[in-house]
Amino acid sequence: MKSIWYGKNPLSYLLLPFSLVFWVLSKVRRLLFLLRLKKTHRFSAPVIVVGNITVGGTGKTPLVIWLSQHLKELGYRPGIVSRGYGGKASHWPQQVRPDSDPVIVGDEAVLLARLSDCPVCVAPKRSDAVRDLLQYTQCNLVLSDDGLQHYAMARDMEIVVIDGERGFGNGFLLPAGPLRELPGRLRKADLLISNGVWREGVPAMTIREPLVLPLQNLAEEPQPLSKAAGEKVHAVAGTGNPRRFFDMLQHYGLEIVPHAFRDHKIYRKKDLLFDDDLPVLMTEKDAVKYARYATGRHWLVRIEMVPDADFVNEFDHLMKGLKHGQETA
Repeated sequence: MKSIWYGKNPLSYLLLPFSLVFWVLSKVRRLLFLLRLKKTHRFSAPVIVVGNITVGGTGKTPLVIWLSQHLKELGYRPGIVSRGYGGKASHWPQQVRPDSDPVIVGDEAVLLARLSDCPVCVAPKRSDAVRDLLQYTQCNLVLSDDGLQHYAMARDMEIVVIDGERGFGNGFLLPAGPLRELPGRLRKADLLISNGVWREGVPAMTIREPLVLPLQNLAEEPQPLSKAAGEKVHAVAGTGNPRRFFDMLQHYGLEIVPHAFRDHKIYRKKDLLFDDDLPVLMTEKDAVKYARYATGRHWLVRIEMVPDADFVNEFDHLMKGLKHGQETA
């Protein structure tokens, strides 16, 4: 589908009638919430949604991790909720710890728990996850990783992340294009940020130099990715946009043998055992699932996203108003 969504492919026009059906159903569903025929759940603590209007990875999870640390610096006790996509738990919600099984609760949930050092709860219905998070932890603010279209969950702030490289593709709604909602939806968001430069006036987040750690021993001192410049490696990415990971490795001078897998893939041991002695570098999201099989050849690449100062200043300003509103309520 990505070749249709992000290129000039005439097949996209054949799918436009289905996009019209998708648009009508989305509008009806939204109207049901506006008319209060479907329930919107409200909570005792503010909820900040970090989402997007396109399908696929845009960098929401790294931004949620950054926000969780920044909110701690502002004096909050944040918790995080997510859908737990790909998790095979027999019941929901699920509280997630750094050592939770990604097969049960989902790979991104474990990654969030490990890197944020915050309480994390997941459920297909995010409002259920918020309820459990507030009931069983001491957090006083909730970050939702995705969930922009989950209107059953009331929110106090919306942050929309845009793919600076791919934008909105062909501009069509699903399934003819990658859009979950039309671009006009952006006007209702509190903040916009792009992963990489997108348009003038929209703040961006950039990557600090990535670090490389041996998957067998994450306690080792991480090394800058640039130290591997000139080396030939296997590059593994099971994400919404594997090309972004591959391009980053090449930017730092590595020669790569790319291996793109579907998003949220659950790996078997043989999947990442290649018939040579080259190092195998993978995203941290993939490393969460492959750690049990790791050998000395397997490495994770740790990526930290940093928002522009303009975004940080505007976010801090909105948080002052949000805090005042909560105190008044």
